Amino acid sequence: MPNINHYGAKPMQVALPYWHKDEDVSKLIADLTWNFPEQQKGTLKIIGGNSTSFSTEVRVAECISKEFPFIKSIQNVFPDILKNKFPPLINLEFCESTDSGSFANTPEIRNSLSEADLGILLGDLSKNSITSMAILGLIKSNMNVPLILTRDTVDLVSSTANEFIEREGLFIVASLASVQKLFRAVYYPRPIMLSQPILPIIETLHKFTLTYPTAILTFHENQIICAYDGKVNTFDISKTSFTPLSIWSGELVARLAVIYMFNTSLPLESMLAAAKYK
Repeated sequence: MPNINHYGAKPMQVALPYWHKDEDVSKLIADLTWNFPEQQKGTLKIIGGNSTSFSTEVRVAECISKEFPFIKSIQNVFPDILKNKFPPLINLEFCESTDSGSFANTPEIRNSLSEADLGILLGDLSKNSITSMAILGLIKSNMNVPLILTRDTVDLVSSTANEFIEREGLFIVASLASVQKLFRAVYYPRPIMLSQPILPIIETLHKFTLTYPTAILTFHENQIICAYDGKVNTFDISKTSFTPLSIWSGELVARLAVIYMFNTSLPLESMLAAAKYK
């Protein structure tokens, strides 16, 4: 039966001027990729991994190298406990480890993005206070370097989000549950509830991204949601090349990193292109 009100009429569809659904972004993708360099250019660093989990970081680096061969330098930054896992390679950097096999809080990790054009904090980080302080120090020491925080990195530093949430060039690519933790940590007055339908989620992301310069990509009710500067775009995931699991595999983040690196004035557009890029 159709959803009707008490007078027998169908309810009006809510029209929000800042919410755009399933837009054709093929021209946008063409415009953004036009800015890709013809010769090798740019330094991208992927930070993450611990003594027992680092395959995602390797896979994402390989994905970027294969799909975007014009990137001049793609470097993985790992805890040094992993040194014996790899042959000597110029695209690997190692920073001091904690006893648990993740990053220690050292100047080495805080300075690891000093020469990067963009950093991806990809996760697989041990949940301990030392590593949390290390990653927070890295974020705060590189305020001019565009950063993508994703997967468990967001959970690790969400409690200290008030110390970096106002920085420019910050992307949060995370589940709605992780976004919820972030909102709670900054005491945002309009909470996100996982049980909410998509409309109030869209409204909250609209208001949040007007308050903070953060770009957010998340997922809810089969919709990939991209929000920045009060504007929100959604795509039905069935109309993309992703699945509810694969959007967290690192491939989407890899595409976003490269597209944004060469279109730094267009955070929202870079997210839209990454979601639909093939």
